[in-house]
Amino acid sequence: MTQSVRAENGFAYGVVGADIHVFGDGIPVYLLQRWRPPPSTDDSFLREVPSRMLNARFAVVAFTGRTAELAALRRWRDEGPHLAVRWLHAPGGQGKTRLADHFARESADDGWQVVTAMHGPGSVIPPPGSQDLGAAADGTLLVIDYADRWPLSHLLWLFSNALLHQPEVPARILLLARGDDIWPAVRASLANLQAGTSTQFLPPLPGGPQDGEGGRSPRTEMFAVAHDNFAARYGVPFLRVETPSALAGDDFGLTLSVHLAALVAVDAHVAGRRAPPDLAGLTCYLLDREHLHWARLHGEGGHEIDPTARTFTTPPDAMNRTVFTAALTGPMAPAQGLDVVAGLDLKLPAHRVLADHAICYPPADPAQETVLEPLYPDRLSEDFLALTLPGHHAEYPAQPWARATVGTLLTGATDPATLPWTPRAVTFLASAAQRWPHVGPRHLYPLLAAAPRVAVAAGSAALTTLAQLDDIAPELLEAIAAHFPPFKQPHPNLDPGIAAVSTRLLPHRLSRAGHLNDPGIVRHEHSVRLYHAGQLEESLAAAEENVRAYRALDHNKLRHPVEAELVKRNLAIALTAYGMRLSAVGRRADALAATEESIRILRELTGRDDQHRSSLASALLNRGRDLVQADRWVDATVTTQECVALFRELAADDPVTHEPDLSASLVALGLCLGLTTPEGSVAALQEGIAILRRLSQTNAATHTEALAGALSNLAKALWRIGESGVPAAQEAAALHRRLAAVHPVSYESRLANVLAGSAVHLIYARQGAEALAAAHESVSILRRLARRQPQVHASELAEALASLSIVLLAIGRRNDAIAVTDEAVAVRRRMAAADPGFEARLAVVLLLAINLRTDAGGSMLEEAVVLLAEAGAVIERHDTMPAQLSKGYREARVRLADRLNAGGHCAAADDLRRTVPKPPTEEDASM
Repeated sequence: MTQSVRAENGFAYGVVGADIHVFGDGIPVYLLQRWRPPPSTDDSFLREVPSRMLNARFAVVAFTGRTAELAALRRWRDEGPHLAVRWLHAPGGQGKTRLADHFARESADDGWQVVTAMHGPGSVIPPPGSQDLGAAADGTLLVIDYADRWPLSHLLWLFSNALLHQPEVPARILLLARGDDIWPAVRASLANLQAGTSTQFLPPLPGGPQDGEGGRSPRTEMFAVAHDNFAARYGVPFLRVETPSALAGDDFGLTLSVHLAALVAVDAHVAGRRAPPDLAGLTCYLLDREHLHWARLHGEGGHEIDPTARTFTTPPDAMNRTVFTAALTGPMAPAQGLDVVAGLDLKLPAHRVLADHAICYPPADPAQETVLEPLYPDRLSEDFLALTLPGHHAEYPAQPWARATVGTLLTGATDPATLPWTPRAVTFLASAAQRWPHVGPRHLYPLLAAAPRVAVAAGSAALTTLAQLDDIAPELLEAIAAHFPPFKQPHPNLDPGIAAVSTRLLPHRLSRAGHLNDPGIVRHEHSVRLYHAGQLEESLAAAEENVRAYRALDHNKLRHPVEAELVKRNLAIALTAYGMRLSAVGRRADALAATEESIRILRELTGRDDQHRSSLASALLNRGRDLVQADRWVDATVTTQECVALFRELAADDPVTHEPDLSASLVALGLCLGLTTPEGSVAALQEGIAILRRLSQTNAATHTEALAGALSNLAKALWRIGESGVPAAQEAAALHRRLAAVHPVSYESRLANVLAGSAVHLIYARQGAEALAAAHESVSILRRLARRQPQVHASELAEALASLSIVLLAIGRRNDAIAVTDEAVAVRRRMAAADPGFEARLAVVLLLAINLRTDAGGSMLEEAVVLLAEAGAVIERHDTMPAQLSKGYREARVRLADRLNAGGHCAAADDLRRTVPKPPTEEDASM
């Protein structure tokens, strides 16, 4: 297969066998490329700047050690589900990239297609060309470096790529990261893809120079291999130097540190110098070699870019500042690089400086026309930033211009969010501050104190790194947190970092709480932040602790009755939030109990003061939703009607604050009235949707989710009164699909529910093919979710299976419909066994299975009799079983008896007719 790629406006990129996700300006969200082995590199090129030999992409040092870790990766690749994702994390310099590269080489040799993904947004424009990723292979391995620096929404787009979802080809995604703070949100999102998930921490290298039995430790072995590989590049293959005693220290648990020690040992021996004894000295030694290279190039005349043009003209001091800038910005397009260098005011032509810089630091990919390639590895680049900034005591020349350069790059623009290098610069400086104590207090912290919005613009990974710094002041983190978006709404690309800051600040905020009520407010917001970051169990624990703390308050310390009332109100709010968190993890009975306690408190307070009506109405709305989940429809209707009445009063006085709540309560009421008063259900939903459409005109981001859910419910209500629900269902599905594309963890289950409902509407509109496609997609999504979180998604899966069964029956596939219904029955049985409150729903799907078998006849009739007995036992156990369910049971029994009689099973038919329960009388119904 061939692919022709045509460039328009200077840009072209294509793939075969995969998707391309692009922004509105046509720039890809990410780039996929086949993994390539390291290029062959000239020894003289490497010796010019020894740090090049530490760059993992040149693979100068043969892979050694990490046998257990490599074996774990092999097992992960070869075993498990069709799609599996692993988060491999460790500090910078620990050897993640080297391990991943070796694993990639092995996988390619074993017949796997190995692909790398590079984050696309920013200043780097991909080269024209294409990638054929459609070749047959034993599997696909996708490797993503710096995964913790990707916005979550961009990772989710990548996970949905067709490359990873080929029916006969297993797929593995290996994500490399320094930390695991973003992993809970990523893992939750992957539940929608039926993916196996796991983490792997790359520990420090164990051991000192000698192990206990006189053999060589992993560090010693790695030093020896690295030493020999470096010596070969220097042309002294038989060189032997003594293993440094410092290798046993904590600093040398990193692969990079051991390689650095070996490299400096070889270079110093060849140069006739003494290698420094500690890690800081080794780093300075290597950076000194960078300076020497710049000076030699500037002082010699033979380094010509073009023989007919000029020679290298950038002096070492200007090159120093340019390399410092590149460490902060990372590679970028030439036009933007020219602007950045021009802003340094080097008194030199910017294009010449960039050309000279490229001689020292050529692009990582020669096919990409980028400039300002940074110093590698990243850890060395971070150390270079730290040592160039004044304030340290190492024997390395700090520069007076360094602080100003950082300030210009990060705060020179009006909005730091518009600068593509802000995430890298802040993250690198924060990482450097973890090892160099002067970077934070003297440089990074004052900058962020003056412009705290820079930290937020830097994104989730930078916020997480800042939160991990031991010496960062809580007051600075508070200043940064003041620029966070409101906590009530999720913000997927920032939430993990915000949660990390919130966790770090929690003890500080609690210690500064001036009033007995204040800690509860702090814990409540913290719980919400954790929930949005995908840390559901941690969020539940915080909410539970909040309720416990409010209960334990010493009311004797409250100075005034008003304070006591305020504490009581906030206990009620804490209980409402606790109920929501319990519901989120599937503990619905506990959730309902917490919410009902909240309502009791708020009723008491509202009886004395109307200002509590809003809190009471919100708690009633949550109770109504919990009651619906428990199939207590009558109670749910009464509760929600009271909620609507309260929010109507509140919205009349303050529509800006309370109209969103009024719309939510109307939609909930429409859902409750669906079975008993269908016309009232339609009216309530239409009123709620009218409010939501009006609100969406000014704030679509906030109200799209609610509008999508309301439209889905309206489609069902219209169908019940004999009107077409297809347009509403299709609009709801389109809105949910848009939401799920951005944040599947929150919205894909809702998309599945909408699709299930849409399938039924479509089948009644005689659109069989469209109905079957929607039903299959719904079941596929919910099967994946229910495998990971059965308590949360099992009920939705059973509903989706029932919808699929109805569609299959309507298009004439009765046997398939029976098989799908049996799966739904199995799901409902498990749910009812764990919680008898679900027995009504079990009875509903049992009746469906019975009727399908009755219509099929033959040997299916015996199975129908058995299922009928089960359904009867379930219904008889509960006096509160809905009347419609009892009626359906009686009708199913009569139909089955008639069918048995027609098939010659007269005795069995007579047995069923003799025991048909009588319908309730009017007197019974009124009791």
